[in-house]
Amino acid sequence: MSAPLFSLSAVELLDGYRRRAFSPVEVTQAVLAHIGQWEPQLCALYAPDPEAALAQARASEARWLKGEALALDGVPLTLKENIATRGTPMPLGTAATVLSPATEDAPPAARMREAGAVLLAKTTMPDYGMLSSGLSSFHPLTRNPWNLDRNPGGSSAGAAAAAAAGYGPLHLGTDIGGSLRLPASWCGIFTLKPSLGRIPIKPPFAGRVAGPMTRTVTDAALMMAALSRPDWRDTMSLPAQDIDWLSLDRDVKGLRIGLMLDAGWGLDVEPETRAAVEAAARLFEAAGARVQPLPAFSTRAMIDGLDKFWRMRSWLDISALPPERQVLVLPYIRDWVSTGGSLSAAELFHGYSQMAAFREAAVAACQPYDYVLSPVSPVPAFPAEWASPINDPQRPFEHIAFTLPYNMSEQPAASINCGYTKSGLPIGLQIIGQRFDDLGVLQVARAYEQMRPAQRDWPQPPEALADDEADADADDVPLIRRSKPMANRGRAGY
Repeated sequence: MSAPLFSLSAVELLDGYRRRAFSPVEVTQAVLAHIGQWEPQLCALYAPDPEAALAQARASEARWLKGEALALDGVPLTLKENIATRGTPMPLGTAATVLSPATEDAPPAARMREAGAVLLAKTTMPDYGMLSSGLSSFHPLTRNPWNLDRNPGGSSAGAAAAAAAGYGPLHLGTDIGGSLRLPASWCGIFTLKPSLGRIPIKPPFAGRVAGPMTRTVTDAALMMAALSRPDWRDTMSLPAQDIDWLSLDRDVKGLRIGLMLDAGWGLDVEPETRAAVEAAARLFEAAGARVQPLPAFSTRAMIDGLDKFWRMRSWLDISALPPERQVLVLPYIRDWVSTGGSLSAAELFHGYSQMAAFREAAVAACQPYDYVLSPVSPVPAFPAEWASPINDPQRPFEHIAFTLPYNMSEQPAASINCGYTKSGLPIGLQIIGQRFDDLGVLQVARAYEQMRPAQRDWPQPPEALADDEADADADDVPLIRRSKPMANRGRAGY
């Protein structure tokens, strides 16, 4: 029995288009029908536009018929809502935003359009991207398709949930402390947090990157080939580099690999997570890699300082809003920033300096190794209604100790599924490389993807909504929830 069109990878779709086994219009219709079954429960999307998606698919079909297909022509795509697309408001996850349509595509959106991908919708995020959660004061609560009582994580919440649920193969999120890798881990998908500047983004900020979120490593590599093209609007972008992103075959024999199971601060790694990561390390050893323990290198003082800097930064943003809009921000965020206004200049400067402290410690610790393995999160997915794994606004970062250092150090880091808890929740393995070795991280992730045990079937829509998708056409696609359009506050979240 052939796989349904909505579940095919980008590689499979492009091959099918070349063979004329099916068309971009048929695929878009199938994905929209599948979304219609999931979305009332999952709430992963913002500003979906089925009519525009079908128009893009028809244009793609015409290019394929004329032999003028583009790199990702006709492949369904979603973009995190803080990646601007011309004409669509950007709420940044918060009801406090006064919105207006974006005036231009941000660099990642522009690259995907140029490659011919079919944009289905934007995806949800929490207020200002400042949570590892699908909780938002603007969007309905986004849930985890593996268990609707669990959270997908964030801040690329909708993107991870959409990828795991089969809303097409290509999704794009952003990350400044774990916002790609944490939801990828909790939703069982693959992501690459690239080196800072590898994918141009607007606005740029220290540690902030965009990255692909997919079910397979190869689909992420396809996206990187388009996304890594330079754009002058990112003042922190890397020079153009000729990288063969689809050169993924690599023998891991002889690689020096560090294994870090203690981050130095934050939540303890739960036993099921530790066991899954250790099992992944043993597979690398069996393939000939040399795996050695890597001690913790970051400290409580580093995160406490950075916490103060981020509180002040967010307090300044929120306190600049009129009082009637301040109260619309998620209460958890308001509680977290409330102490920001009392910080001294010395505390603020010390906090800012911890970005460099993280960077120096991470680069030095990783230097003896080709790659480093660790958990992504110390714990599996948490209750859907919570803002974080411990749901405490005064301890908001206890779960990001394994991910945050590599934003500050600008190193590439991936999340790939390495197992499941007894209750069936995914567990993510983090693979970290030296600065600028994005292709190497993809290659090692691909090697692990081929070594790891068989994966469980992807989650399916709730049975109450299931019907025969094979006969669905565009006119029968259930209405996809549309968030109320409002205006752009002008500053991208994380």
